[in-house]
Amino acid sequence: MSAALSTRPQIDIGRTLDEGVFSTFQKIIVILAALSIVLDGFDGQMIGFAIPVIMKEWGVSRSEFAPAVAAGLIGMGLGSAFAGVLADRFGRRWAIICSVLVFGVGTCLIGLAESTFQIAALRFIAGLGVGGALPSSTTLTAEFTPARHRTMAITATIVCVPLGGMLAGFFASHVLPAYGWRWLFFAAGALPVAFGLLLIWALPESPRYLSRRPERWAELSRLLGRMSRPVALDAQFRDPAEQAHEKQAGIKALFSAGFGRDTVALWGAFFMCLLAVYSAFSWLPTLLSSQGLSVATAASGLTAYNLGGVIGALGCAVAISKFGSRWPLVICCAGGAASAFWLKGVDLQNDTALLIYGIGLHGLFVNAVQSTVYAVCAYIYPTNVRATGTASALAFGRLGAILSAFAGALVIDLDGASSYFTLLGGAMVVVLVALALVRNHIPSGWKR
Repeated sequence: MSAALSTRPQIDIGRTLDEGVFSTFQKIIVILAALSIVLDGFDGQMIGFAIPVIMKEWGVSRSEFAPAVAAGLIGMGLGSAFAGVLADRFGRRWAIICSVLVFGVGTCLIGLAESTFQIAALRFIAGLGVGGALPSSTTLTAEFTPARHRTMAITATIVCVPLGGMLAGFFASHVLPAYGWRWLFFAAGALPVAFGLLLIWALPESPRYLSRRPERWAELSRLLGRMSRPVALDAQFRDPAEQAHEKQAGIKALFSAGFGRDTVALWGAFFMCLLAVYSAFSWLPTLLSSQGLSVATAASGLTAYNLGGVIGALGCAVAISKFGSRWPLVICCAGGAASAFWLKGVDLQNDTALLIYGIGLHGLFVNAVQSTVYAVCAYIYPTNVRATGTASALAFGRLGAILSAFAGALVIDLDGASSYFTLLGGAMVVVLVALALVRNHIPSGWKR
């Protein structure tokens, strides 16, 4: 028996994936993962556009709505934490599919809510799916993409969050006036439900995940054939480049083998960056409406923020591929802080065009950081804990997002725009410090 096993082809899955072609099939899988994040951003930001309308219809205050916002973010945090562990144990495929279906159904049901409590409960359920989709999809993208394209592929996936927010802005601007906020949620939830059903048919499992399960090696061999990497059906698989890190798995592994400092720094960066991001996602339209601007102008502010984020994230990814991740991220953090502090001096009512431009610039820098820092996670952690490492960082980020639900409402009530932009700028200063402390940044021309 041992002699027979020794004659079976031995395949280094790491080299096969990292140094091979980027086939059409692989690109399709990355596109599917990216589309799940478009819908994630679409559904996740829909509440920000609906809040001013619901507040007016029901006669509730910002502080009364804060728990409903927080409930969704708590769900996202729990979804992020559990999705990574489940994806590492049961596979990336079902983690993504279940996440998409959960946030689709939860969003649909918000359209039936009759109180802020009901919205909070349904936002929590939808948040579990929204939080779970992101780490699972980025991990799948990283493991289907050759190393030379990985930073750009991961960034292109993450940038779909603000892209989804942009689409949500356009969608809300047409649906809200014509059909109201209930139909906004009905339609926004139906799209991911349909897409989740498509993924059941179209989405394969990660090849690196399959390589660690000998009982599924035949499935992996067939999958590699579809990826233009034909191998024998009886091939054996190994991953020596990453097996050196496999003495531990799970959360403990994030603090072993020299990962501890980077793990803590990443957690801090995610916490403060998502505090800034979700302060914009949840409260920017409300802030602008409170300053006397129209609902359309308030929505255009968040759309500009997301548009800037798409541009910034792609630009930062190009910079990282040339110069490594440390200095591009530090510069973008500084730009995010500076642009927020500059916005404090803008006359919101009389300089609307300048305001929208400034918000777009701030979104460019902040989303450039938040989108590309996932690639840093993918670089630092090996396959067996990559989803767990990414998910744990995102879970801490969701805690910052939860804080934003209350902090955003509080600062707007206390001092309006000035304190709100101070919150955004201060958060990015802390992110700058945290990312400067990361030891294992992506080097230029990452080939791992």
